[in-house]
Amino acid sequence: MNVSGFYRGKVMLVTGGAGSIGSRITRRLLELEPAAVRVLDNNETGLFDLDQELDHGIRLFVGDIRDKSRLSRAIEGVDVVFHAAALKHIPISEYNPFEAVRTNTIGTQNLIDVAIDEGVDRLITVSTDKAASPVNVVGATKLLAERLTVAANLYKGEKGTALSCVRFGNVTETRGSAIPLFRKQIMSGGPVTVTDPEMTRFMMNISEAVKLVLDAAALAKGGEIFIFKMPALRLGDLAEVMVEKLAPRCGHDPSDIEIRIIGRRPGEKLHEDLMTGDDLENAYENEEMYLVVPHGSDEALRDRLQPGKGFKKMAGLTCSSADSPLLSREEIASMIEEGEVL
Repeated sequence: MNVSGFYRGKVMLVTGGAGSIGSRITRRLLELEPAAVRVLDNNETGLFDLDQELDHGIRLFVGDIRDKSRLSRAIEGVDVVFHAAALKHIPISEYNPFEAVRTNTIGTQNLIDVAIDEGVDRLITVSTDKAASPVNVVGATKLLAERLTVAANLYKGEKGTALSCVRFGNVTETRGSAIPLFRKQIMSGGPVTVTDPEMTRFMMNISEAVKLVLDAAALAKGGEIFIFKMPALRLGDLAEVMVEKLAPRCGHDPSDIEIRIIGRRPGEKLHEDLMTGDDLENAYENEEMYLVVPHGSDEALRDRLQPGKGFKKMAGLTCSSADSPLLSREEIASMIEEGEVL
């Protein structure tokens, strides 16, 4: 989908814009001839580094989505908001649950309130597959963030703001994810720590994640959840392929790199879901993505939200990484080579 015309001349705000995904969204937006790109983050050093890299092409807002008054200043005059600010690390959030609630849930509601009050055209909340049938704090708080975003379309009154979500799988090269961790461990000579080799995860690269976000904002009419179609893999296969490919480049013999099984961490699933059963009842698909409309919506609302672009109703499918065809070792090697992971 060609979205460049949609963003030309608009003012954008990216929350969490100094993070792995937020910074890539920011970089891509600057290529689309916007009027301005504002970046809000509580990481001052991250904002400074991003500003230097982009040659001062962005407007910097040091702030936190927990602070509603700061959001009001940042969002004034904005056309499109990309909400990527979140606490995402599962073990940390398990031991600090209310901090995750304050950021992922209350912070999202703060942003929704301000976006509606200021008459923003579109708001896209970045979510995760952990929000589907959640078993951990991150998933539960992101599920609430999704529900808050979708429900806001029902009470916004005459305001024209369209509020929708995108739901990611695991994104390669994001901070704290498996691939950068494995790479660092291999470069150090091991061991490579794997929680459970039979664990499966949906995987997408950052370019795919950014494309989904930008496409979703251009398509959104309010209330949808957009989900990129992505492959799944076994964590054990990923670790073995990375050792095989990367160890020689770091001066190590692959046979000398130990893969150590450490067991699942608190809050981790063995397999992930892209959608729940309820989602599947209200899901459409095209070649690139799934689209979920609000549960219980009537036919008129479904027809209004279904955006065309080749979407058709889904029927009788499951969206669990346990049931999905898994990438072969050769396909994993190709994926990480193409993504410049190695």
